Amino acid sequence: MFILSSPSGAGKTTISRMLLDAEDEIKLSVSVTTRAPREGEVEGIHYHFVTDAQFDAMVEEDDFYEWAHVFGHRYGTPKGRIRNALKEGQDFLFDIDWQGTQQLFQKDQQDVVRVFILPPSIEELRRRLESRATDADEVIDARMERARAEISHWDAYDYVVINDDVDACFDKVREILDAERMKRQRQTGLIPFVRELMS
Repeated sequence: MFILSSPSGAGKTTISRMLLDAEDEIKLSVSVTTRAPREGEVEGIHYHFVTDAQFDAMVEEDDFYEWAHVFGHRYGTPKGRIRNALKEGQDFLFDIDWQGTQQLFQKDQQDVVRVFILPPSIEELRRRLESRATDADEVIDARMERARAEISHWDAYDYVVINDDVDACFDKVREILDAERMKRQRQTGLIPFVRELMS
């Protein structure tokens, strides 16, 4: 489970898209939500859409790595689906904040890799948020406050990458993914292969 976190505007979404385009062996983790689908959203691709009762049942069965209330709806990371796919050698990309990262890590440390992306400076972060031209000044101010709070959790991550150049940042993130895949405990089928060599 490969986690990318960053404050808003630091480039996490761009890096995530680049990684999904470049790597066939990694899929975006699809969350479960109680909200209704928006136009163009597809079940199983954007979200798994469930009723409140279905969500309650999943909570009761401890089938979430983490879940939270967000703007009147609930969102969660389904444990069963991901565990089964991990056993088959499938990697998952998580675009989540530090709280979700903490919950995921507490439930499944051995399969979690945590990467935090930092902006090159706080001024550059503000410039990026302003250049989107989608938010009012007070919204940008609130995002900047939240960014400072998120940045304070940088030391809870395994890797920290500064995004001063998007291509260089992407290369570093991909190197981390490659190195983590090479760890002995993550190589599926290695034990029978080595036994065969030794027999």
